[in-house]
Amino acid sequence: MKIKTLMLGAVAATTLAPAAIAERGADGHVNIIYWQAPSILNPYLSSGTKEIEAASLVIEPLGRYDPTGALIPYLAEEIPTLENGGVSEDLKTITWKLKSGLKWSDGSAVTAEDVKFTADYCMHPEGGCAQLAKFEGVQSVDVMDELTVKVTFGEAKPNPYGPFMGGQSPILQKAQFENCTGAKAPECTEANFGPIGTGPFAVTEFKPNDVISMEANSMYRDASKPAFATLTFKGGGDATAAGRAVLETGEFDYAWNLQLAPEVIANMEKGGKGKTVAAFGSLVERIEMNMTNPSSDLPEGERSTAAQPHPFLSDLAVRKALSMAIDRELLVEIGYGKAGRATCNLVPAPAIYASDNTDCLVQDIAGANKMLDDAGWVKGADGIRAKDGVKLSILYQTSTNAVRQDFQALIKQWWSEIGVETELRNISASVFFGGDPGSPDTFQKFYADVEMYANNFDGTDPEAYLAQYTCDKAPKPSSQWQGENINRFCDPAYDELVAELGRTGSLEKRGELARKMNDMLTKDSYTVVPLVDRGRVSAHANTLGGVVLNTWDSELWNAADWYRIK
Repeated sequence: MKIKTLMLGAVAATTLAPAAIAERGADGHVNIIYWQAPSILNPYLSSGTKEIEAASLVIEPLGRYDPTGALIPYLAEEIPTLENGGVSEDLKTITWKLKSGLKWSDGSAVTAEDVKFTADYCMHPEGGCAQLAKFEGVQSVDVMDELTVKVTFGEAKPNPYGPFMGGQSPILQKAQFENCTGAKAPECTEANFGPIGTGPFAVTEFKPNDVISMEANSMYRDASKPAFATLTFKGGGDATAAGRAVLETGEFDYAWNLQLAPEVIANMEKGGKGKTVAAFGSLVERIEMNMTNPSSDLPEGERSTAAQPHPFLSDLAVRKALSMAIDRELLVEIGYGKAGRATCNLVPAPAIYASDNTDCLVQDIAGANKMLDDAGWVKGADGIRAKDGVKLSILYQTSTNAVRQDFQALIKQWWSEIGVETELRNISASVFFGGDPGSPDTFQKFYADVEMYANNFDGTDPEAYLAQYTCDKAPKPSSQWQGENINRFCDPAYDELVAELGRTGSLEKRGELARKMNDMLTKDSYTVVPLVDRGRVSAHANTLGGVVLNTWDSELWNAADWYRIK
């Protein structure tokens, strides 16, 4: 029996068609600013959005998701489906065929060997791949001929679009990376800073945590694109400066993720140089609770690892009380206005996957205090609760951003009202999201008790996103501190649900499983504490044409189609 999934039934017939471009490079230079600066251009070594999106200008997947969430081919001839024979009847294989004539930016041919190598690179047992969840259930990837590759899953996979789909899973050139696998992956600086790609642009200079210079890829498959001969990708600063650079001064053409108070954005738009674009997707600002002990008193290699449980966040009553004390509606009001919605869900959309959980939406300070009282956490003379000699003293970290620091200040106050001492720390986004295994300040290493950030998934199916929280994906020294399970949550029952979701074809059942997994992480365990379902707000110059905001893939997904409005 043929089983159609949401993804199998959501393949776009054609890509969006912007205004025609007469000649490659004819429109000169384009400037992009991200207030979080990329530290690497290899998404397999960082799950930070800034790295994934910057890299998407250079390296591409076989297929992408368009602004409606539909699948569209990029390097592939077409999206494989049951109907066209690309997905097998038993749902255990998906066969991809590359477009003929594709060239890497160095002029060499793109082949199925590159696709297979990419899978081997990420699935290497010593590699610590930041996108390993995309390859959940993959048994093998085999080259069928020069342009054809077959992915085989261990069990029937109704949603086989994890590997090689979206900005989080692009194709790497085998020739460039073949000596960079496993534990050697982070050491290949030249390749990681300047990947050879198939995208519209090629890297000419990369300054980590600062600026990337690019030029039009002379080997790009459409001879008339991109319209821009050169591109500057500036990173760093803050969201306020980024917004002003587009909306007020016109110094830049595109500014990503204007995480600013709504009145601030409105005032900037009065500058008349640009406009904002906004859309909701799956982006959720959340607090992650560290289930392991981050104490600096522990030897390096044991901090924030499964070897040491957290001294007080291991108590469900503490985690739940911390969540109950938060007024999410006020956070939305001061931080996002119409571009935010209070949420209790890690997966807020699409609707079929969104839980009906609303328990967290009403702040309950009194209830949180009672819960801690009942759990034996007693307030001392200093007002801070303690139990068995352990004080409720929290290090709360996030990236440097005005809205996030406002959130920290409010949450610290609310937590003080329930007897919790809180130290606030903010770290440059370039470092926090950078993934450097040598840095103590990355969100993956998690040398704090709680940390706050936003994340989302590409496409409209959350399978790979939810699979990030399986036991085996916790960052640790042996994985060069890479891994998507940031809070080190580990529940064999959850892992079993991930496996079940992977082999379930019924949309109704997939929705049921996803909602159950969402609730296990949030309202059942409070290891993830969702705060705000965030709309994506970015800005572009009035003279920049072709921009189509996409919340289901990289925002820069169609940069090849951008052009200068004369």
